[in-house]
Amino acid sequence: MRKKLVGAASAVIIATSFAGVASASTHEVQSGDSLWKIATKYQTSVAQLKSLNNLSSDLIYPKQVLFVNQSTTENKPDPAPVQNSQQSATPAANTYTVVSGDNLSKIASKHKVTVAQLYEWNGLKSDLIHPGLVLKVSAGNATAAPNPPVANAPAAPTAPTQNNEATSTYKVVAGDTLSRIAQKYGTTVANLKSWNNLSSDLILIGQTLKVNGNTNVTAPTVTAPKPEAAKPEAPVISQDVASVIQIAKNAVGTPYAWGGSTLSGFDCSGFIYYVFNTAGQKVSRLSSEGYYSRSYYVNKPEIGDLVFFANTYKSGISHMGIYVGDGQFIHAGSDGVEIASLSNSYWKSKFDGYKKFY
Repeated sequence: MRKKLVGAASAVIIATSFAGVASASTHEVQSGDSLWKIATKYQTSVAQLKSLNNLSSDLIYPKQVLFVNQSTTENKPDPAPVQNSQQSATPAANTYTVVSGDNLSKIASKHKVTVAQLYEWNGLKSDLIHPGLVLKVSAGNATAAPNPPVANAPAAPTAPTQNNEATSTYKVVAGDTLSRIAQKYGTTVANLKSWNNLSSDLILIGQTLKVNGNTNVTAPTVTAPKPEAAKPEAPVISQDVASVIQIAKNAVGTPYAWGGSTLSGFDCSGFIYYVFNTAGQKVSRLSSEGYYSRSYYVNKPEIGDLVFFANTYKSGISHMGIYVGDGQFIHAGSDGVEIASLSNSYWKSKFDGYKKFY
């Protein structure tokens, strides 16, 4: 008889918890969370969570606030387009308060503007933003003056095209790709790669590119095949990942030291600890096995992902590094910090898989 009562009480608790989940609209990411775990908790899907929060990957961070209910995101934009009270609608559309997990590319996409415009309107010097920062997300008074705002819209695109030939360099910002930069400056991806000695389509935030050959400006009309523009190319990596890779590469040549986690010497896990913490991503000092248990597998690796190896100096997970693209990884090996190829016969035989931190 007691078992039946306990079972009934459990059913009530479970029903109550699901009712709470159904009514929830946001979720604050906790350590150990993943999109799959959050989607299961709120009876939705990973794809839906990524769509609601404009996520381009499965990577999430503790303290990040995620939308988990369609109704909240559907209701949120409604006040902005209301045409009955223009005075109250305009300020709401002109500014945006940064929340945890935001970046300039995501904000620009959300408000249908460019990162360059956010830079100009807010006097930004870098891509660094923080929660609570209020950003201008429209031209403000400039768009409110004329009755038909559409009449002013063409003026913005014409300005860059007139300056294209006079401009010889361009600084990469978040959201850029070679294809987008080529289109902006009336040239081709092939020309950009040639002028900048690029061996791949990978570009980094803050990188300065030549966008004018200065000798044959008519070449683009001859060498602009459509298939090349449609060819998939590597996206610009985020500022956080770029920082991780730069810090890791700056440590190349640092000698190996068992248990080391400073620039005087590293072991493989100490190198991971140093790089990610220096880049502002707080991780604990663990062994390779420890980091292995705090991460999840990915099928398609991205720059900045972790690479794990097994059965090197001992059985099981025993070595790790950071994926830097083009089948290469950077790690602290017996010869110190170096970049190695995953196609190397030794590393290929010890390879376990790619993972991301929870």
